[in-house]
Formats: sequence, C-alpha cells, structure tokens
Amino acid sequence: MSAADILPFFRAWIRNPLRVAAVAPSGPAAASLMTQEITAETGPVIELGPGTGAFTRALLGRGVRQQDLTLVEYGSDFIPLLQRRFPGARVLWMDAAWLHREKLFKGAPVGAVVSGLGLLTMPPEKVLAILGGAFGYLRPNGAFYQITYGARCPVADVILDRLGLQATPIGQTFRNLPPASVYRISRRHPHA
Repeated sequence: MSAADILPFFRAWIRNPLRVAAVAPSGPAAASLMTQEITAETGPVIELGPGTGAFTRALLGRGVRQQDLTLVEYGSDFIPLLQRRFPGARVLWMDAAWLHREKLFKGAPVGAVVSGLGLLTMPPEKVLAILGGAFGYLRPNGAFYQITYGARCPVADVILDRLGLQATPIGQTFRNLPPASVYRISRRHPHA
C-alpha cells in the first residue's frame, strides 16, 4: 500500500466516515484473502466500492482481465484514479444500491462480486438492494465476497433468508488495518 493510496482514501474517510468503511485502503493480505477463490475462469467480475483499487490489483494478479472488470464506485474522488490505473476496466460512478435499476450485463454472466462496501453501517433496505441487484447478475454458481471489520457476517440472517442466500466465512487476517474477515455469500442449494 503506497502513500498515493492512503492520502485520497483518508481524505474520503474524513469527509464521510460512514460511507468509507475503513480509515485506510485494504492491504495485500486482505486483498489476497478476498480474491483467493477467483481465477481467470471466473469470467466477468463486479467490484463494489473499489476505492483505490487494492482488490482490483489482486484480481488482476489472479488472472482476471481488465476488460472483465466492472468497478462500481460512489466516491467521486476515486473515479479518475481508477480510470487511470485500470484503463481497460469499466468504471461506473454510481451507488451500488442501484444495481437492480441498471442494465450492466445481458443475462447473468458474472462469476463473482467483490465488495469492499461498509455494509455494517448501512440500513437493512440498502443492504437488501445491493445484494438483490448483485445476485441478479451472478450465474447460479457465482459468489459474492464481502470483507468486514466486524465480529460476524455484516449481512443479517433475515436478509440472507429473504434472498435465499447463505454466508460462509472463508478466512480472516490480522495483517490488515483494521483486522478483516471475508465471507462468501452464495445461493442456498435446494437440499440446504
């Protein structure tokens, strides 16, 4: 993580600490944990709240092509930075809760959604809209990967139940500021 990443991230956090979930961008350990199950074969990936691109760089390192990345960022400060760093990716300035209103893809070709959003600070209706919209683009076996700095999954059981989803912890790292955990959220199988 470079000073070029920390300064814009910290400025955005100062302006709106509830929208920017952490005081610093995720480090390499958290980025590796978030992307460990994603490969070039995953196909298109949507990243929600890419910030300075820590997870984006990790996705590229896992073999995902820039043209297979759709970066959805609400913080206008990060848009030019993301466009400069990842010129082959599609960078969208929008609220992730609007995913269901947009036509980002035809059908459901997306293999993974990677989310750096601070779901713990959001109202349940917004979390429901984000997950509902994201799963509208995900293939049946696709997964939504969510980082959290809390002690448990940031998506309430009532929301998971309503959408027919399940959350599985895939790991945690203390080599991040703050320490982080990652959950894989996927559709429940009929036998579950």
